[in-house]
Amino acid sequence: GFIGRAVVRDLLARGDTVTAAVRDPRRASGVVDLGAALVASDLGDVATLERVIAGHDAVVHLAGSYRIGITTAERPAMWEANVTTTQRVLDVAIAGGIPRIVYVSTGNVLGNTGGLVLDEAHDRDLVRQPFVSYYDETKFRAHELAIARAEAGAPVVIAMPGTVFGPGDHSAIGSQLRQAFDGTLRYRALDDVGTTLVHVDDEAAGILRVLDGGRLGESYILAGRPQRLRQALALAAYLGGRRLTPVRIPTPVLRTLAPIGPRFGGRSGLPENMGEVVSAAAGVTYWASSAKAERELGFHPRELEAGLRDWLLAPTRASGAAAG
Repeated sequence: GFIGRAVVRDLLARGDTVTAAVRDPRRASGVVDLGAALVASDLGDVATLERVIAGHDAVVHLAGSYRIGITTAERPAMWEANVTTTQRVLDVAIAGGIPRIVYVSTGNVLGNTGGLVLDEAHDRDLVRQPFVSYYDETKFRAHELAIARAEAGAPVVIAMPGTVFGPGDHSAIGSQLRQAFDGTLRYRALDDVGTTLVHVDDEAAGILRVLDGGRLGESYILAGRPQRLRQALALAAYLGGRRLTPVRIPTPVLRTLAPIGPRFGGRSGLPENMGEVVSAAAGVTYWASSAKAERELGFHPRELEAGLRDWLLAPTRASGAAAG
């Protein structure tokens, strides 16, 4: 996956031996090229997991499903990917005597922070901070599983990424940043969502710091500075020498369109569950502080402008150097 590839790259670069479990080896040729041993597994078979995990010094669990706006029919698959699989991997690793287990959760388990910047000590009240999407719910439940095992004495430490971007990012936010830079972003929508953008290379480096030095039983937020998406889009447009489109679809219009999603989803270009997309983004802030990781682990991600430059301007610089 997106973050996983960067983690594997960094582990191999420092001399570790890495076994990567992937659903489809044909889509993981890049990991093989880096030097990782590949095992075909959807993490659904305990016997296979036991064989794969045996003899390793650590397990880093990064697998999961990230989609917003899924239909009710798609929920069981997401629960399997995010909750059941996490439980299975953690329990097999614990039973196998693995001395260090890193579960990669998400800073979003803190819920809608309501404009506040929260940290790992926050105890989410689901009455005041209800789930804003099924992804939110499944990641929260998986996070609970990891916490419970750590509290029971298992050698588990948790990494909580922010909003990750960079090379290989195919998320909706990543696509919008690229389009703003290229000048092809035709309109903005739900751009008041609060993000903590962090470059994927910094995120991978942070996960390795959690792996190496995180205190067992603890959680570490690995995020960038809080900002609204519209600020990041404006910065990406500026870096590309563009003017950010002034066209913005008002959120009330999206709420009005939500009921037609199930009927016209694919054909209209709207998600079938537009209501969930709106509830997960309209004015919602996913703001979290990395102060603990900075203090204890030396995690210091680059500023957003530097990260966007390194990502969006890299191809331009490469072609410019070749031309020169």
